Amino acid sequence: MGEYTFIVSKTCPICGESTRIIKLKSRIIAEKTDEDFCVHYKGINPYFYHIWFCEHCGFAADEAHFLAPMASRHKQKIREFLEGRQLGLEFTEERGVPEAIASYKLALYYANLIDATLAHRAGLWLHLAWVYRAAGDEEHEREAMEKAAEMYDQSIMKEHYPQGNMTDNTAVYLIGAIYYRLGDDEKATQYLSRIIGDQNIRTMEPKTFDRARDLWQIIREKKEAAKS
Repeated sequence: MGEYTFIVSKTCPICGESTRIIKLKSRIIAEKTDEDFCVHYKGINPYFYHIWFCEHCGFAADEAHFLAPMASRHKQKIREFLEGRQLGLEFTEERGVPEAIASYKLALYYANLIDATLAHRAGLWLHLAWVYRAAGDEEHEREAMEKAAEMYDQSIMKEHYPQGNMTDNTAVYLIGAIYYRLGDDEKATQYLSRIIGDQNIRTMEPKTFDRARDLWQIIREKKEAAKS
């Protein structure tokens, strides 16, 4: 296939059909990383291919959730929704912005349908924001980031961590970083201060602590510069 991608076949957990999936080769070069962990790559945007979808029934999820065992009640709920509907996205070897956005919206719909964790849904919203960022669509990027921050905030209050590879402290940092990118320095500082005010985090999660401290310092210097 392409320089950066190849096609594999996977069995859809909902309809049981074999569907084509686009996977990325490992030789993708990262150029920079934004405060909210959005990585900018050279030559291709992997976030466009983050969601796997079945070209037959239309089920969509990220790789981990597509392949993970699913509760029978969740499968039944999705099958009932899909009955009589034709939602399969057209398979294309190269995804553009419209296809990427459609895939995330489908994945979010199914995640909401089966009441997936808030942390998982927040992550989908954040990835969708990154797709809008790549497209230069600031209005929809802001909407998606606001959703992500809101859901991460609910998650750290209601859910047990770690969630996947994310600790609760990483989630708190991420909320602060999202608000920073949204231009709300006051809210950003509130969340970042929760990290840098806890010396246990400095010991246990030094990378998260350092990120929070550095971003907090950037906001502080910006405020000082605005005064002068």
